[in-house]
Amino acid sequence: MLKEECFSFGRASVVGLAMLAAGGVGTANAQDTVTLGSLSAVTGPIAGLVEPIVAAEQFAVDQINEQGGILGGATLELVVADGQCDPTAAVDAAQKLVHVDRVTAIVGGICSGETVAAAEAVAIPAGVVMVSPASTSPAITDLDDNDLVFRTTPSDAYQGVVLAEISRDLGYERVALTYTNDDYNAGLGEVFREAFTEMGGEVVSEQMHEPGQASYRSELSSLAEGDPEALVIFAYYDGAGITMMRQSLEAGQFDKFVGADGMVHADVVSQLGADSLRGNVHFTTSAQDVDASQFQAFADAMQEHGVDADPAGPYISRGYDAAWLLALAIEHAGSADREGISESLRAVASSPGEIVGPGEWERAVQLLAEGQDIQYIGAAGAHEFDENGDVSGLYSLNTIEDEDRFVTEIMN
Repeated sequence: MLKEECFSFGRASVVGLAMLAAGGVGTANAQDTVTLGSLSAVTGPIAGLVEPIVAAEQFAVDQINEQGGILGGATLELVVADGQCDPTAAVDAAQKLVHVDRVTAIVGGICSGETVAAAEAVAIPAGVVMVSPASTSPAITDLDDNDLVFRTTPSDAYQGVVLAEISRDLGYERVALTYTNDDYNAGLGEVFREAFTEMGGEVVSEQMHEPGQASYRSELSSLAEGDPEALVIFAYYDGAGITMMRQSLEAGQFDKFVGADGMVHADVVSQLGADSLRGNVHFTTSAQDVDASQFQAFADAMQEHGVDADPAGPYISRGYDAAWLLALAIEHAGSADREGISESLRAVASSPGEIVGPGEWERAVQLLAEGQDIQYIGAAGAHEFDENGDVSGLYSLNTIEDEDRFVTEIMN
């Protein structure tokens, strides 16, 4: 059964977020303050996708403070550091969060490469829990992380298979495959190739590409060999994706495209034109059940508070849930010390327990004070972490048909 909705993207200022990342959000680790870090690519190839995710994280923090704060009245503060969707920048940003801002835990990263690099170089050695709302690379599953790295979005080990199934359902038997040289996109490419081949399809051409090039005409010429029926493109929309699609349309090489969440942005439509894409793009994103009471509570509260972000946009609810889960873990642990946060995170996310949902901070604090177990069911649903810190989840199919924008259908 499919549930349909349309979404748009918030217009929060990238410049404003970058200033927060550079200067911090306030004085960290004051006696009456508990700090969470947000390792987020507020500049770089997916800045437009990241803006509303960070806004949702901040909204979670604001709700908590409006309901009395954390640990008996301390103010919860979100400190944003810019990982730039780049491993080197992410390590620098994580160093600041961990060793300068002295955050208790980190929401993030966003891009898989920044999450892996920051975790291995900084967070894991320092014993700092990370909960990513958007990093989907299968490589994260196998990190030697001492139970410190979690995510509220499912692994691409699932998404790549879903995309292969969609491609076969569309009747594609022969496809070309290209992916950006990074953990997220290359991981998706690997999973897709294996699944599509097992389903009887053939990848007739394949090429890794580097982001940020002015021209991909040579790569596209090679990919077009063998008469593939569609181009499967794993890239960030503003890194290589739009450029590759535009140049392949101009050259008449490809007019049908399959891809993932890094390509779902309004800029794809505005720059390439809805008419050139209508019926010919099929992109997936992780999704949430928009009819669930928890999602509705989150969406209504976002609107009431004037948060400039679409609750159903990519990873927005998952960013909100990541911040909530870490705050609940700190409250459960009874301390802002880093030790013990991992165990408490699993405790507040797992059944059995009294269910608490988005916005129910005062109730959660009261239940914990009474010694009761709780389970947070968030805007994106339950987050029952497996032994690797992974979760399952829903996916949506994003297409352009009658509307001049992406329309999202939840796949059950």
